[in-house]
Amino acid sequence: MKAIAVFPGRKEIKLIEQPEPLTVGPTEVKIKILDVGVCGTDRHICTFAFGTPPPGSDYLILGHEALGEVIEVGKDVQHLAVGDLVVPIVRRPCSDPGCRACRAGRQDFCFTGTYTERGIAGLHGYMTEMVIDDARYLNPVPPELRSVAILTEPLTIAEKAFAQMWQIQQRLPWLHADARASEPGRGIKAVVLGAGPIGLLGAMFLVAAGFETYVYSRSPAPNSKAAVVEAIGATYISSTTTTIQEFAEIVGTFELVYEALDAAPLSIEVLQLLGRNGIFIFTSVPDQRDVFGIDAAQALHNVAMKNQIIVGTVNAGPATFPAAIAHLSTFQQRWPDALQMLITARYPIERYNDLLLSNAGGIKNVLTFDAAYA
Repeated sequence: MKAIAVFPGRKEIKLIEQPEPLTVGPTEVKIKILDVGVCGTDRHICTFAFGTPPPGSDYLILGHEALGEVIEVGKDVQHLAVGDLVVPIVRRPCSDPGCRACRAGRQDFCFTGTYTERGIAGLHGYMTEMVIDDARYLNPVPPELRSVAILTEPLTIAEKAFAQMWQIQQRLPWLHADARASEPGRGIKAVVLGAGPIGLLGAMFLVAAGFETYVYSRSPAPNSKAAVVEAIGATYISSTTTTIQEFAEIVGTFELVYEALDAAPLSIEVLQLLGRNGIFIFTSVPDQRDVFGIDAAQALHNVAMKNQIIVGTVNAGPATFPAAIAHLSTFQQRWPDALQMLITARYPIERYNDLLLSNAGGIKNVLTFDAAYA
């Protein structure tokens, strides 16, 4: 069967043939892969900046954002059946018995850093026709979400970030008097930095929760990203036409900033504008060679004197996947056209070069093994 693999030692990316997996253990599931989302992580791996093959292998099969169909289940699997659609969890626990996070099933907070990740670190990914995986790492998806379920994994980043946000902001009377159970963010201003999939899905989450939401991104409007933002009732502003200071005048107080930009200097500039009791959430991992200077004394002064919170978050825990699937259902009911617009195009696997080795543009591009969607 076909697979897309990176060979770090030879600095090579190519389409390979490998044997079909055959043996399904009692708690395992055989999956036919339908869609694999391509993101910045995949492209970074293809520059050989990181990415670790499994032990004993000289190559790593790419792909961590996946949607598959169950074609066989082990005898002890209870929650899945043949024909079910599933989305897998990416990160797997480390083996250290002293890692409290991994032993509690919260490998997204692994203390040791020796976790494995499908398609990234130590485990083959999903950019192949079939895989076998442990059922505990697979999340069922309703059939009606087939066309958008590939967005689940990117949405889990926002799910984890905002779960932390709600917990942290219990430190003060943050919610407004007119907040509702269905819209707890009513009356609070939220700024999203970046209009890629993680930023736009985060914006959908925030609008659905009642936040007054602004998206600040590079591309001047009109464009597909701005169209999504406007369709969900948020405000899109381009950094090419509006400076940070002008943006701050438009928004007013920055109460919540959700960063999904991968542009450290701009993010730090916005951090200086965070308001009193504000919370700033970083989700991207910028290039460490992108060195720049900041006024550290002023930044620390603001953090202390304004009771600010800065949160870094990466990956997502098991609970975020069912939450993301539930929110995709909400988004589909509320903004069906806007949600579908997040998926720019689907490509057959043979066109992997177009997505991994060049910038195909758009929002979310997908490699598909499903002929009905190719």
